[in-house]
Amino acid sequence: MAITDWPEGERPRERLLAHGAETLSDAELLAIYLRVGVRGKSAVDLARELLLRFEGSLSTLADASLDELASVSGIGTAKAAQLKASFELARRALIQEMATRDTFSSPGKVRDWLRLKLATRQNEVFMALWLDAQNRLIKADELFSGTLTQTSVYPREVVKAALANNAAAVILAHNHPSGVAEPSRADEMLTQSLKAALAMVDVKVLDHFIVAGSGTPLSFAERGLL
Repeated sequence: MAITDWPEGERPRERLLAHGAETLSDAELLAIYLRVGVRGKSAVDLARELLLRFEGSLSTLADASLDELASVSGIGTAKAAQLKASFELARRALIQEMATRDTFSSPGKVRDWLRLKLATRQNEVFMALWLDAQNRLIKADELFSGTLTQTSVYPREVVKAALANNAAAVILAHNHPSGVAEPSRADEMLTQSLKAALAMVDVKVLDHFIVAGSGTPLSFAERGLL
């Protein structure tokens, strides 16, 4: 049954207009974006199938390639491009907000952006969010990329990047493709090494996040590991 044949109070767009976007499910929000379904499937049915194809995870969906999206029956190249554009806009909106506000006072925004950026990467990636004296974002820097289980991080290169960006502080982050956010002893030792190296050039390490899957990124500061 087409969505236009549903009772008005059950249609996603009408529910959004009446009650707000936050009241809709992921599939219903995607259905509004897709607008139409295919023969025998409503836009909501198509949205549910799309989510299931990508593990029911919006993060996995956001990180899917154009070819992966377009290969889903009923999506095609045009809708795939629209979806990629919408997810990239979400990333950019978050990073622009961090650039205009005190980033460290909004750890939820940092976590959201890092999850969008790193949650579905298949290899370990080490990033630095360089901040100015007001804790506003200067640059999000992907410094090192490694294998499925490890990344080589060189403190000297991190210090050079801090100086190049004229940073006053930094939020470090890396992902665990294994899906387990628990820090290893090597993670803890690296954090202390970077903290000491950056202190030599008056750059303060505010936090170090580990992103693992779609869960909440782990904070070293909250764990008392800084």
